[in-house]
Amino acid sequence: MTLFALGLNHQTAPLDVRERIVFDLDRLRGALGEIKRGLANEAAILSTCNRTELYFSAEQPTPTAAWLAQFHRIDPGELAPYLYTLPREQAVRHAFRVASGLDSMVLGEPQILGQFKDAVRVAESAGTLGTVLHKLFQHSFAVAKEVRSSTQIGANSVSMAAAAVKLAARIFPTLHEQNVLCIGAGEMIELCATHFAAQNPARLTVANRTLERAQALAHRFNGRAMELRELGAHLAEHDIVVSCTASSLPILGKGMVERALKTRRHRPMFMVDLAVPRDIEPEVRELDDVFLYTVDDLQGIVQDGLDARRSAVEQAEAIIETQVGQFMHWMAAREGVPLIRQLREQAEQARRHEVERALKLLQRGEDPKQVLEALSHGLANKLMHAPTQALNEASHDERRALGEAIARLFRLSR
Repeated sequence: MTLFALGLNHQTAPLDVRERIVFDLDRLRGALGEIKRGLANEAAILSTCNRTELYFSAEQPTPTAAWLAQFHRIDPGELAPYLYTLPREQAVRHAFRVASGLDSMVLGEPQILGQFKDAVRVAESAGTLGTVLHKLFQHSFAVAKEVRSSTQIGANSVSMAAAAVKLAARIFPTLHEQNVLCIGAGEMIELCATHFAAQNPARLTVANRTLERAQALAHRFNGRAMELRELGAHLAEHDIVVSCTASSLPILGKGMVERALKTRRHRPMFMVDLAVPRDIEPEVRELDDVFLYTVDDLQGIVQDGLDARRSAVEQAEAIIETQVGQFMHWMAAREGVPLIRQLREQAEQARRHEVERALKLLQRGEDPKQVLEALSHGLANKLMHAPTQALNEASHDERRALGEAIARLFRLSR
């Protein structure tokens, strides 16, 4: 079995492809079960707005790639150009870089580590996390911690939430007079609400499918809360709309936004869709007086303030390379476990045989000293028979290499 990482991310696939490959939490455990039953010994799925990646242990990656396309009802040929498949050492290095924030759209962002840990918890609860993946992910978390504590990779932190505020400031002269609507109540919306609240907007509202969660988040910022079903009636009241939910279908359609614009008498609306799949229909971008941005649109903005972190990348990569070497050493040692077990079983069998023989001699009244001598000689002969025979039967070309291996194994001076 070989360790693989297979998937796509913001560097290899556009948003309209990424959003088709997202795994909903409700279907994630079922998907992991399908992989475990027919494709791999172990499996975990990391699915965020910027990436969907499968980490698994299998003979070949091709069946898993075909399964991924089939699961999301996409032609394998259509998906193939966007996929990357990383075996063994490359998969390990990739996992370490992802956990450390080196492969993120925003260099060094910390959110991915929490998403990685969530993916591991789901795989563990689904029963698809085995020895290799458990070790890989725990090592990934340790590497991420070392990178953040030993480098400045997280300095001058820039997040998608901060980027949304910066972009809004380009559209409106001041945010103090604007009404902000945050749709959703997850971690990303919490970050956005925190950043926008810091600008002291005129009003901040949180809309969520569950009113209690919306109220809990809105309360922190002295804001208002409402249910998603109320969006149509109140959308026109807001100048800034930021949405990030786990909905599989758009929440804001072109028609709803059109009606809101008429009510606003075409005062501009700034909208940011951070969800994958998208919460806001792409056609909304066609409307006049709407400034709609997606996660891909923010990529250029988040480059500001990254210089300090880029200077730490080389140091972070050096840490990762060292840790990749250590992990691969563990992998190699683990691959030798069956052979070690077989050697020990063979030695134990020889030991038991000689002990049984010695006990029979003692029961017959033989001299204990002679019995012990016979036991030790018999055991030594049995243990030395195989390597001695291999040396005697080896060809001239084989004998030197075999001799060096035996000398190393038994720590002989030559």
